Formats: sequence, C-alpha cells, structure tokens
Amino acid sequence: MARPSKTYRPTLIRRSEVLQRCGFSNTTLHRLLTKGEFPPPVQVLGRSVAWIEAEVDAWIMERIEASRSHGGTGHV
Repeated sequence: MARPSKTYRPTLIRRSEVLQRCGFSNTTLHRLLTKGEFPPPVQVLGRSVAWIEAEVDAWIMERIEASRSHGGTGHV
C-alpha cells in the first residue's frame, strides 16, 4: 500500500455532500461522471465511494470562471 504524504491530507466527501455543494441531482451527477465531465470518485471500501473535496471545489471554481468569462450570462 502507498504511504500517505505528510504534507497533503485529502478530505473525502460523500455523495450527499457533493450533490448539496453542486446543486444537482443524482441523475445529473451520474451523467457528468459517465461523460468524464466531473471528478471521479475514490473507491473507499467495497461499493462505498467518496470524492476528494479539493477536486470537487476545483470543478466548482472552473464552472464559476467559465460562466464569468462568457459575460456572466450563466450560459457556458
């Protein structure tokens, strides 16, 4: 097993937190994952998965920046 870095300790968040932060449904999350347009989850145990908080936050910031660079219309 790989040894964890002493300088970086990622925080894992569960699906419910991802959905709440991003404001979309399970269906939308699944569609984005299938299309490779959202950070993939990490398999924690068995079928249990979680997302790396920093990757989700970076995805949100990218969406904000893309929205703002298109005149702030909300369309990307």
